[in-house]
Amino acid sequence: MTHLRRFGPGLLVAAALATAATLLGTVLPIVGGPVLALFGGIAVGAAGRRFVSDTGPLGPGLTLTKQRFLAVAIVLLGLGMPVGSVLTVGRDTAVVLIGTLVAGAVAAVVVGRLLALNRESATLVAVGTTICGASAIAAATAVLKPDRHRVAYALATIFVFNVVAVLVYPPLGRLLGLSQEAFGLWAGTAINDTSSVLAAGVVFGPAAAHFAVIVKLVRSLMIVPLCVGLHLAKRRSEPDHAANTPLWQVFPLFVVLFLGASLIAGLGVLPDSLTASLARLSGWLIAAVLAAIGTSLTWQQLRTAGARPLLFGGILAVVLGTSSLALQLATGWW
Repeated sequence: MTHLRRFGPGLLVAAALATAATLLGTVLPIVGGPVLALFGGIAVGAAGRRFVSDTGPLGPGLTLTKQRFLAVAIVLLGLGMPVGSVLTVGRDTAVVLIGTLVAGAVAAVVVGRLLALNRESATLVAVGTTICGASAIAAATAVLKPDRHRVAYALATIFVFNVVAVLVYPPLGRLLGLSQEAFGLWAGTAINDTSSVLAAGVVFGPAAAHFAVIVKLVRSLMIVPLCVGLHLAKRRSEPDHAANTPLWQVFPLFVVLFLGASLIAGLGVLPDSLTASLARLSGWLIAAVLAAIGTSLTWQQLRTAGARPLLFGGILAVVLGTSSLALQLATGWW
């Protein structure tokens, strides 16, 4: 009962914000539930700063949400990404998919240094842009544990270019004469968030939407090597910490469980109805985490981050879009 009184109010607020944002996200798929939850949390925090502080009545529950829900959400994502069912698409689109990711990674390193971005901000925007939007940012956050305002700015950046992509890609795809599959491959490799990939695909055509989502699932599996790589990089940058860390901790537990969930999904033992429900639960949990993060943020923190991360995200978005089209042209997809 003591724990319920301590954590309950904050958990209820996070749950209410996540539920409202998820429902509204179905009406506004261009924006998506996670981003709406983030801004909902910011609004709640602005309205009652003393209530959401660490010493306020909502603080403990909101902190618990941020610390515990994220890893569960990431593991549940794996149950919607069956390894076996995407192997064929992964093989056929490997050159375009991997080439686009490499181009994005190289651009992230070069442009990030030219703009002199904070490393955490650059990493969060880069992984969100090149892999899978809010989900990749959530996974990177679980490993890096960056400042909260950097997470929020990265998500806001992703949101801006999600909207731009959904509005621009379908008419541009028609202007370029892309086929349904070619457009699906373009959207799946160059648009960062799954909801926006689906929205752009639906606008272009049903076959494009179906193929785009499959390509996006293959791309999303890069979450696993991403998290392992970030963890290894963190160990190298913190040698004192690394010297006292057992080798098995190189692989964060949630990453191992994510991969196991993906393998289970590939066995086909889970009914489609359960998989769909778990995917919705994962999205809801991510929304709850972002709502909790939002309550602790201020507009001053976002203004302090400046315009460079937004410029960085825009450059990466252009690099992904153009490199995907160039690789499609070179490999005969277009």
